[in-house]
Amino acid sequence: MKKRTVCLMVAALAAGTLCGCSGSEKPAETTVASGAQSEAAKEDEGKKPEASEEKTVYPAGTITIYGTGQPQYLKEYFDAWLERNRDIAPEVTLEIVQNESQAKSREKITMTALAGAEDDLPDAVYIDPVNILDLAQAGLLRDETEFVSQYIDEMVEGATNDATISGKIYGLPESVRPNVLFYNQEIFDKYGVDPAQMSTFEGYVEAGRQLKEKSNGEVYLSYISPDSMTWRYWGRRGLMPQAGARIWDENGQIVLGSDEGAKKAFGMLDTLNSEGLLLKSQIMQPALYDAVNSQQVATFYIGAFWDEFLRMNCQATAGQWRVMPSPVFEEVGTAGAPVSSYFCIVNKGDNVYAGLLEQMWHDFHFDTPSRTEWVKSMESQNAPYANPISTAMLEDEFWKEPSDFYGGQSFREMEGKCLENGSPNLVVTPQDAEADEIITAELETYIAGNQTMEEAIANMDKNLKAKIGQAEIVK
Repeated sequence: MKKRTVCLMVAALAAGTLCGCSGSEKPAETTVASGAQSEAAKEDEGKKPEASEEKTVYPAGTITIYGTGQPQYLKEYFDAWLERNRDIAPEVTLEIVQNESQAKSREKITMTALAGAEDDLPDAVYIDPVNILDLAQAGLLRDETEFVSQYIDEMVEGATNDATISGKIYGLPESVRPNVLFYNQEIFDKYGVDPAQMSTFEGYVEAGRQLKEKSNGEVYLSYISPDSMTWRYWGRRGLMPQAGARIWDENGQIVLGSDEGAKKAFGMLDTLNSEGLLLKSQIMQPALYDAVNSQQVATFYIGAFWDEFLRMNCQATAGQWRVMPSPVFEEVGTAGAPVSSYFCIVNKGDNVYAGLLEQMWHDFHFDTPSRTEWVKSMESQNAPYANPISTAMLEDEFWKEPSDFYGGQSFREMEGKCLENGSPNLVVTPQDAEADEIITAELETYIAGNQTMEEAIANMDKNLKAKIGQAEIVK
C-alpha cells in the first residue's frame, strides 16, 4: 500500500473510534472479449455506452457490498439484474453485508485497509456524506466524477452535491429524499383541527395545542425519543437546516451557542416538548408503533423514509395517513432539507468489478421497467424503497399512482414534490461524528428533565469548544 494512502487513513482514524474488519477474496483480473472497446470500458472512461457486440466479461467471484438497514431487499433487484446479464457476468454472485450503521461500515473499511488486507475490502458501500468525507480523504473511494457527470442533468437537482469534495464526486447517488410531514387525517377530522395550518411551524404548534385540548391530552402532536435519534431526526436532518442554523462558521469556529438559527431550531423543539405536545417514546420501537395504531400520535416531522416504517408496522391506520411538505419557519421560508445517500465504489487497487457496479447502478436508476417491477415487489412485502433520482422516471405514471395506505393520495408523487424549495443541509465536516455525540448527550439530559434547553445549548457550545475546538471545513 502506498505510503501516502496509509498516512491519509491514519488521519481518518482521528475522526472517530474505529473497529472491526471483514471481507472475502476476489479475482485478480478481468477477462475482456477481443475486438473493439467494450461497453463497460466506455463507462469507465466516463462515456455513455453505445450499442456494441463486444462486451467486457467479468470473472467468476462474489461482489461484496456493505449496507445498513434492510439490504436484503436491494439484493433482490441486483440478483435479478445479474440473472438478466449473464452474458457479461456468467459466474458472478453478490452479497450485501449488513452493518449496524454507516459509521461502522466506514470503520471496517478503514481498519481493513490499515491492516493491508486489500483483498478483504468490499467492492462497494452504501454510505452517507459524513462517512464519504472520511473515506475519500483516506483515498479509499473511487473518483466517479467523469462517469457520473454525464448523468447529472438527468437527475433530481443536487443529487451529487453531498458526495462532491474539492470538485470531485466520490459517490453515485442512491437516493435524495425530502423531510416531510406525515399526518393522520382521521385524527384531525375527529377533533375538527385543520391540518392546512401546519404549513408553518407556528401553525404546527397551534395544531398540537388544539389536538391536546380537544382530546383531553390523549393525542400527541408527535414524539420525542430519549436517545440519539432526537438529534438525528429533529435536529441535524430537520429543524437545524430549516432554521438556517450553524454548528460552525465558515472558518470552522464553533458558533452553535450564539447562532440565531440554532436558537430558533432548539427553541421550537423546546416549545413542543415543554408544552407536552410530544409523546416520549423511542422511535422505531414497538411502544411507538402501538401508540400510532391507537391514534395517540397525529404527525411525524421526519424524512420520507418513514413511509416504510408506517407501512410495515402501522397497518391498523392504513388509509388514514397523508403527507405534506414540512412546515416552514416564516422568517426563513424554505422546506425540509433533502437527505442523500450514495453508492460508493471502493478504491482497492484493481477493483475488477468497478465497471460492472457502474452498470448495475445505472440500470437501477434509469431502467424504468426493471425499477417498476422491483418496487411493486417491495410494496407487496411492505418493504423499503426510495423514489428514483431520474427525473424522467419520476414523470412515469407509475410514480404518480394513488396509494390506499395514504387514502388515495400518491405518496410517491408527493415525495417528489416535497423536494421543491428544500433547505440546504448543514455543512459536513470530519468532526461531525464527535460533535453529534456531544450534542446528543446534552439533548438526552434535557429530555430527561435534568436541564433546561438554554443550559443544554450552553453546554453543547462549551463542550464542543473544549473537545473539538475547530472543525475542518472541506470545500
